[in-house]
Order: sequence, then C-alpha cells, then structure tokens
Amino acid sequence: MKDLKALIVGMGRSGRAAADALIREGAVVSIQDSKDASAFEEEFLNEMKASGVTAYLGCIPEDMSGFDMLVLSPGVPPTLSFVEDAKASGAEIIGELELAYRLCKGRFVAITGTNGKTTTTTLVGEIYKASGRDTIVGGNIGNAIAADALSAGEDTWMITEVSSFQLETVRDFQPVVSAILNLTPDHMDRHKTMENYGRAKARIFANQSEDQYCVLNYDDEASFELAEREGHRARIVPFSRKCELEFGAFVKAGRIVIKNEAGEEIDICGTDELKIPGTHNLENALAAAAVCYFGGIDPEVIGKTMKAFAGVEHRIELCGEKDGVRFVNDSKGTNTDAAIKAIEAMKENIILIAGGYDKGASYEEFIGVFPGRVKELVLMGKTAPKIKAAAEAAGFTNITVADDMEGCVRAAWEKAQPGDVVLLSPACASWDMYDNFEQRGDHFKECVQKL
Repeated sequence: MKDLKALIVGMGRSGRAAADALIREGAVVSIQDSKDASAFEEEFLNEMKASGVTAYLGCIPEDMSGFDMLVLSPGVPPTLSFVEDAKASGAEIIGELELAYRLCKGRFVAITGTNGKTTTTTLVGEIYKASGRDTIVGGNIGNAIAADALSAGEDTWMITEVSSFQLETVRDFQPVVSAILNLTPDHMDRHKTMENYGRAKARIFANQSEDQYCVLNYDDEASFELAEREGHRARIVPFSRKCELEFGAFVKAGRIVIKNEAGEEIDICGTDELKIPGTHNLENALAAAAVCYFGGIDPEVIGKTMKAFAGVEHRIELCGEKDGVRFVNDSKGTNTDAAIKAIEAMKENIILIAGGYDKGASYEEFIGVFPGRVKELVLMGKTAPKIKAAAEAAGFTNITVADDMEGCVRAAWEKAQPGDVVLLSPACASWDMYDNFEQRGDHFKECVQKL
C-alpha cells in the first residue's frame, strides 16, 4: 500500500478505520464525505491534517483520474457517478472489508444474512474465545474490521459480521468458514431486486476453496439455493431446525446435534438449555454450532458456551418492568422479517412500537402476524403513514402515531395492562431519526427508565 493514492469515501466508523490503516501503511490518503467540515469534530480534522490527508468534505475531487484505489464505506453505493468516473480512469474500487482482508494476517470467519447476523456472530465469537483462540469480533458490529486488521497475527481469528453493502465491494475476500443465515427482502432501496440482493450475499463464498466451509440454512430456500445458482467450491454445510439431515447441524429429540463427514452424530446441547428465546434464535444457535464445529472447535466448548449465552444488546432485550408490564428493546429489528420474529417470540399481549426510515419494504406480511399477538400499534418516523395505511387496510385500527420515542413510550405505557409487553421492534432502519439502531435502542431504554 506504500505510496498508493487512495480516496476513502464516507467518513463514518469504517471510513475512518480504513483511513487510519492506510495512513499507517504509507499510502497517500484523501478522504471524501457528502457532509461538510462543520459536521466533524475538530480533533478528527486536525488528525487528518497532521497526517497529510487531503479532505474533500461537502464536495468531490474535480479530477478522479489521480487515484489508484477508492475505498467505499458500506453506506456508499458503488454506482455513484464520481465512483464510476474513477473506475473508468483505472482506479480499483473496493470496500473497507476487502481492504481489511488484504492488510490482515489472521484468518476470517464471516457471517451474513438478512437477520440474526449480530446474535450469531457474537455467539461464534464467544465460542472461539472460550476455546482459547486469539479472537477479534467485528465488522458490521463492534469495531470496523480495518481498525484491528494490522494488529492481528497469523493465529488470530477474525469473527466478522458482514452485510450485503460490504460484500458488494469484495474482490479477494476468502473466509475459512462462511455462513448465510437467511434471505428475505431488505435494502430494496439500494439493491432494487431480490436477485441483486442475493448475488451480493453470495460474494461471501465466491472465493472459498474446496477445503473450506459454507454454512447455509436448509429451511430457507432463498438462501440455500444461492450456492447452486451463483456457483461455489466450498463444502456446503446445511443446518435445519425442521429436518434431520444426513450431514450438518439439526435438531433431534430436542437436542442440537451435528453429523460430520464420517456420519458420526455429535451432541451439542438441548434446545431447552438455550437462554436466547424464539425459533429464530434456535436457527442462530444451529448456525453457530455448525460454524464452530467445522471451524475446528471442540463440541464440549461449543455446547457449554451456547448454554451460557444470554443474547446481545438491542435484540429482544428485556430492559425493564413496571407494574407487571415488560419492556423489550428490539431496535435491531430493522426490517419486517426481524420484527416478525420478535413478535412471534413474545407470543401475545404486545403493544408494538414501530416505524422509521423507509427502505422500500412492504408491510402486509408484517401486519399479518398481528392477530392474537399485537393489541396496540404505536408508530413514529417517516414510515408511520405507510405502516398505518397497511394496518388499516388489513382491519387493524388500534393505532397511535407519536412524534418521537418519548411520545411512543408514553403512549404505550398509557395503553398497557399488567401482563402486557411493550416491544420496540421498528421493522425499519433508524436513519430518519438516529445515527444507528444502537442509538435508537439506547434512547428507548432511557425513556423506559424515566417511567
């Protein structure tokens, strides 16, 4: 990377990590963001200036022919005109994940899917740590992976949550074990079609070799067929909570078991020993068990860690109880399928807080799981009118629209009875009102604590 002329596009968490890594590697670094300098803290701007970085903040370079490489942050579409100009001039277009892979000496485990990525990646990370392996967990959660790439050694395992946005711009990325958990409509504002979305996800196994593993959800046809449709060389490891398999991870007599290549059945743990609720979390546990077993982790370590794992913040997280009313933070439910899984996990007597940034989703299937479960709907954000219209068209009329999170929590509390659950599961991204889903979930919890 020394003396390579690189433009980092997008100065969020991953863009800053990419810039720092390239500066340390001796590249000639420029940065670009659609926000002007006033949107950034003075310390960051001074650091960039001291490192000799050229900043294009609130503007783009007039001449894109001077760059050898563009490194795109996940939120930056590769179809932007100035990115296309750079590509036409011979620049290589990659993302922060690809950059981190090239700079890193460690080995990668990569997990993607529409839903369950964070829970599964966190659980896999805990299992790898419990096994004694040098482990770094990051990517789409925690640190941007480029932030840790240079410090990782040859014995380090990079347990990485990766999104479709990150996978769009990989070139050489080759995890030892990969996993696609599921595939349901999401980010249609960016990918336009499910075929495009699936093709981006399939990049996770595109470079894997015959001695590496790709874990796929046998029960989810859309994701399981990707390997055949897009082509693969990796050994496919199916997991299923519905069927007993000849090979892979599945449920048998209430136990999570793995059948290996030799046909041996390895017991991991009982399904009733898992602390994380819901059938979707059983799928996450099956995927994690498969990833870790075929990654070489001892089955006893896998089972022990899975039984102790209590879940992750912002995903079906019990965050308070008052007068018999439970408050559950599922801010990570950023699409309709994730929200449906949270509703199904709660079962009944739900006062649901939903709404946010519009990713082009339709809400009919989401509304379809309300009967017998959701008794009141409290909406906020840009999608509030769209969700309200879909609910009313389906005959659901117990709807309140609030201006903000404080108003939603207050309205939900006023409607709640002992035994009810107030569930924040927005079915939408957070970007219309918050920087990210974590900030939204933290604000919900603050509002709950004020009660």
